[in-house]
Amino acid sequence: MTAPAPARDTSIDLLRAVCTIVVVALHATMAGVVVSGGEVALVNALEQPWFWPASWLVQIMPLFFIAGGVTGAVAFRRWRSTGGTAAGFAASRVRRLLPPGIVAVAVTALGLASLRALGVPSELLVEAGFRISQPLWFLGVFLLVQTLVPALLAAHERRPGLTIIALSAGVLAVDITRLSTGIEAVGYANLALVWLVIQQLGFFLADGRFARATARARVTVAGAALMTTGILAAVGVFSPDMYVNLNPPTIALVLLGVAQVSLFSLAQPALRRIASHGAPAAVTEAVGRRAMGIYLWHMPAIVLLAGGLVAFALVADVDLIPLYDPAWWATRPAWFVAVGALALVLCALAPRLGVGASGSVTAVRAAIGSALAVASIAVLFVLGLDVGSAVISVALGLGALRIIRAPARERGKTPAQPVGHPDPALAA
Repeated sequence: MTAPAPARDTSIDLLRAVCTIVVVALHATMAGVVVSGGEVALVNALEQPWFWPASWLVQIMPLFFIAGGVTGAVAFRRWRSTGGTAAGFAASRVRRLLPPGIVAVAVTALGLASLRALGVPSELLVEAGFRISQPLWFLGVFLLVQTLVPALLAAHERRPGLTIIALSAGVLAVDITRLSTGIEAVGYANLALVWLVIQQLGFFLADGRFARATARARVTVAGAALMTTGILAAVGVFSPDMYVNLNPPTIALVLLGVAQVSLFSLAQPALRRIASHGAPAAVTEAVGRRAMGIYLWHMPAIVLLAGGLVAFALVADVDLIPLYDPAWWATRPAWFVAVGALALVLCALAPRLGVGASGSVTAVRAAIGSALAVASIAVLFVLGLDVGSAVISVALGLGALRIIRAPARERGKTPAQPVGHPDPALAA
């Protein structure tokens, strides 16, 4: 077994904070609000031919799951060392990740219902609910892969190479089946498999395996992964747009993740120094402690601000600045700041949903609770967010939390939460 990573790695904290900021900025840029001649439209402003080269740089979802693999490995090893069980760890992940999501879904659904009562057109609310719901796939999938950390870390510790090869073969099998049959739905099996493979890369990073490789070897691996991805995109197997390859996920994202983790490991010593001093340290701390809250609330913030722009334009009987106009680009920095500030405000104002300790929850209860937790987010991804889907989602989520509560006689026996390496993705 390889030695675990140090108790706290500020480069991972910085990585998570930067990824959170990039996601918010991207989604804010995508929000194209058009009001012209009294007609209103909400469009994806990044669905443009010029975006695909940039997507290779700003597709940072693999880095999120790599960081989750590092923190998950560290957290479970500490949990295990205090006598905690795999089932208890899975339950603790659900208890930390799911409650902020339940609150965000409930509050957003109430907001959409209020807007409907005020006379906002139904088609705009349906569009808004869809756009708010889509980024929630991350919460559902992250919940799934984190609850599987104990099983897959155990497999990694026994047969690291065989485990990641087997998972990668599963990704390839899904891709080949989808491409050969034309059945797109098959590809969504990779919503689990792709991110499980990338989480395994985080286990390798946590073990220090990348750090022990030479710089030349890591650059070679990164170059080979990017070249392979480029060839597959050039011959039409996959899209050259790394965000198209997100839905459904493909082996292209695994290759991108290999390149990213190789290059990130090279930069880690410098990133640790940067993240330990001055403004970068302050930003890392501020964003890291609120990462999941910012992720959950930034889309409602975007929709609220977009709604305010539409209301202003209609009341004042003026057109908004056309998309891609130089003035539109000039206003993007102010727009990013407004979205980020409102997301932080919503995150701070959001009520906290308290749940009981997981204690010595059984494996069956942990499995059922985890499945219900993932299902509570999946229903929103499939149906979009409205009052009906929110009721189903919240009911499933509350059911999950109830199931993973330990019997009263067992509460208070939970192993101490891992300390020394905070997992910013779990912060509300």
